[in-house]
Amino acid sequence: MNRKIMIVDDNEYVRASVDIICESGRLDLTSAASGMECLERLKEGFRGVILMDIMMPEMDGWDTIREMVDRDLYQGNIVVMLTGMGEPDSKMDGLQEYVSDYMTKPFNPDELLDSLEYYLTLLNTPVDDHER
Repeated sequence: MNRKIMIVDDNEYVRASVDIICESGRLDLTSAASGMECLERLKEGFRGVILMDIMMPEMDGWDTIREMVDRDLYQGNIVVMLTGMGEPDSKMDGLQEYVSDYMTKPFNPDELLDSLEYYLTLLNTPVDDHER
């Protein structure tokens, strides 16, 4: 069963907080400090739930998702935005189908863990009996 989570955030304290939360839920966490690092992890084979920050230097979260799709790295992942932005900006246009949830910081640790568990069950549910 896939229990992999990736946090993509340039803030080391957010990454550390998510690490503690994932550890308490026995989830396997991978960290990426930038969009480019996220793409590298995906190329290396990461598949799971991705918690994506929006506001990052060089490549923001929206551009990272676009690159994931363009490079055919989206399949097998669920993207959840975890950001300090109260609501999505216009850069989200055209990406709605690739974002499963939008959570704001500060976040409630229990709610984040519950959401991660939920999205992991979706990743681990066969789409069709022939795929088992």
